[in-house]
Amino acid sequence: MPRLCHRARSASLTLLALLLAGVVTPARGQDPSTDPRPAPPRAEGEGPFERLLIRNATVIDGTGAPAGGPMDIVIEGNRIVSVRKSQYVAGDMRPASAVVQASKEIDATGMYVLPGFVDLHLHSGDIPKTPEAEYVYKLWLAHGITAGRGVPFASPAFSESEKGRSARNEITAPRMFTYRLPFDEWEGTIESPKEARAWVRMAAKTGIDGLKLTAYPPEIMAALLDEAKKLGLGSTAHLSQSGVANMNALDAARLGLGTVTHFYGLFEALYDGHSVQPWPAGYNNFDEQQRFGQVARQWNLVHPQGSQEWRSLLEEFKALGVVLDPTMTAYLASRDVMRRRNADWHEAYTLPSLWDYYAPSRVNHGSYYFDWTSWDETAWRNFYRVWMAFLNDYKNIGGRVTVSSDAGYIYNTFGFAIIDEMELLQEAGFHPLEVIRGATMHAAEALFEPKGKPIEFGVVRAGLLADLVIVPEDPIANLKVLYGTGAVRLNEKTGKAERVGGIRYTIKDGIVYDARKLLADVAQMVAKQKTERGINRLPGIEFPAERP
Repeated sequence: MPRLCHRARSASLTLLALLLAGVVTPARGQDPSTDPRPAPPRAEGEGPFERLLIRNATVIDGTGAPAGGPMDIVIEGNRIVSVRKSQYVAGDMRPASAVVQASKEIDATGMYVLPGFVDLHLHSGDIPKTPEAEYVYKLWLAHGITAGRGVPFASPAFSESEKGRSARNEITAPRMFTYRLPFDEWEGTIESPKEARAWVRMAAKTGIDGLKLTAYPPEIMAALLDEAKKLGLGSTAHLSQSGVANMNALDAARLGLGTVTHFYGLFEALYDGHSVQPWPAGYNNFDEQQRFGQVARQWNLVHPQGSQEWRSLLEEFKALGVVLDPTMTAYLASRDVMRRRNADWHEAYTLPSLWDYYAPSRVNHGSYYFDWTSWDETAWRNFYRVWMAFLNDYKNIGGRVTVSSDAGYIYNTFGFAIIDEMELLQEAGFHPLEVIRGATMHAAEALFEPKGKPIEFGVVRAGLLADLVIVPEDPIANLKVLYGTGAVRLNEKTGKAERVGGIRYTIKDGIVYDARKLLADVAQMVAKQKTERGINRLPGIEFPAERP
């Protein structure tokens, strides 16, 4: 492993490192003027009810246990009070006394109930690409996301305000856990561990749940993580290319980092014959195509799967309790930009303003397809192969791998992205039950363990909060049925192809949301913006007019 270099830097240099990494822009998490408009008062959802009965469901409880049913789930207010074999089965003439009396019933015969999904890498978008937070929140809920970690959602004031409104169910939104970027809203410099600790104490008083970090100098990173741990705050880090030679994933884990998000620092901790990536002559880290194109060319620089070095890294991560939160979906276009650009959901559910942001641009972060080639895509496919192997091996030794999205960039649309991530983990070798566990129980554990508390959601279990997903198709058979656009299937009776699936209900805090109605609202927002722009379809990319 590379030796740590101990040197302190000013806050201005820290911000520069963040900018180079593509982690933030001055607008994200720092400039309130670019915050999306806060969500309007809640006008959706029924409940919570004195007693809600979900009957005859097949339950996938989130622990990795196999599906079982029919089951009855009884919810009182916002908590599950019982999960047991059904007291009523269609066609069964049992006495009325055997049936739970409820103020609201959902007949889930033939349906599947799962814990609500917990996305550990969320942003609420910003102006101009997603001017309304409502658009983002409804896409999240429509795809079963009932809780999420903002890294950050937007500015500190916006994030804490929306978090409180969601907790009180004043808005239609998942539960919000706020993680804050170090040194925002801080006057002066950060030139010592003492000052880093002071910032953490200041930030903790605002009610945050944790820190979103990058690759800081070791003494600063150690101070941030130690102070956060003392105060019961979680931590996650995007270990940026600009700083990863100074702080790879193992370096950060040894200092107490809770979650490694993305892939940065993983490959660097496995280099064979290198201490830094051998960047080509003329490389410029400010050029996003170069940065994203070259990072995938690490795939063959590491010790191979099964080597002692590979196994040792996995085992030390496991011993340190590191959570790997890959967000593979965030980079999916890098290995097939044409497929990503033409996904089923864009036309109906991607705002034109977001589509504008996705298009190749030297200004917008993540819009780096200036001249993206088959060479670049091949490098990324190889990179994914090694990355996936590491994730699967970590899961197989008992390490926690979670499911999250980092949507809003790179043709990666909110809500749909978390289902993309599930499919990618299955491709990596995860059984769908392992995927769902990563999206539910393991993600919940990552949020509550730093607080020293047991999970309050993430499993279908009596005593936990009523955060649930109800889907009419079996997600174990096909994860695609969780997409808002469903899956395409041939109807053998009619001989016609049709769409099946889509989440039917998302339940958060005992409040029942009709996922289809949420998606219909989103489609109206998209249609409205198209009308305002005088367009019927999202703009394409055309050949230039021929010259005479």
